[in-house]
Amino acid sequence: MTSALKAIQLYTWPTPNGFKISTFLEALNLKYDVHPINITTGIQKEDPFVTLNPNGRIPTIVDPNTNITISQTGAILQYLAETYDKERKFSYEQGTPEYWKQIEYLTFQVAENGPIQGQAHHFVLYAPEKIEYGVKRYVNDTKRIYGVFEEILRRNKENGLYLVGNHYSIVDFALVGWASRLERLEIDVHDWPLLGQWFDNFSNEPYVQKGFQVPKI
Repeated sequence: MTSALKAIQLYTWPTPNGFKISTFLEALNLKYDVHPINITTGIQKEDPFVTLNPNGRIPTIVDPNTNITISQTGAILQYLAETYDKERKFSYEQGTPEYWKQIEYLTFQVAENGPIQGQAHHFVLYAPEKIEYGVKRYVNDTKRIYGVFEEILRRNKENGLYLVGNHYSIVDFALVGWASRLERLEIDVHDWPLLGQWFDNFSNEPYVQKGFQVPKI
């Protein structure tokens, strides 16, 4: 079936959010074409990209197999899982307890982890002036959030080092790119023992390594 599919069009840039989709596409072994969107130039806020995504943010995919265009990483991950992960290698069957935990933790990642850590990156790395309040607030909350992921792994420990159930799921793909950027905040992911092991294991999967190289710039 996979060989008969047309290539999905991926509009992206090498950021934690972009890596969510490139790593998952690699894991699903789907054909895709990469369209680099250099977000440092502001091109993502202009046509033709905003025609695809009115919010003007990467990533976005266009799937010629279904004629669906979709953005927002949580939505893209769920779409790809429901459409192409029929054997549930990286997701869980709708209605199961694992499915709902998958949705819960995916929502936590996109609603809290990404925005909070993104603000930490802004105040630590990119703000034109050093604002100590902003640095302290967002770095400390980033650490709190990773403590929550440590607890999530602890609660699921009997199933293995997975955020949900007994195998990797779209939640793991959502988190791994952000976890890889903790070092930019001078935070060591290994400060959380289970999380550090999880990161070492998952980030070394071949499909994650390949996805981290997309796009090549």
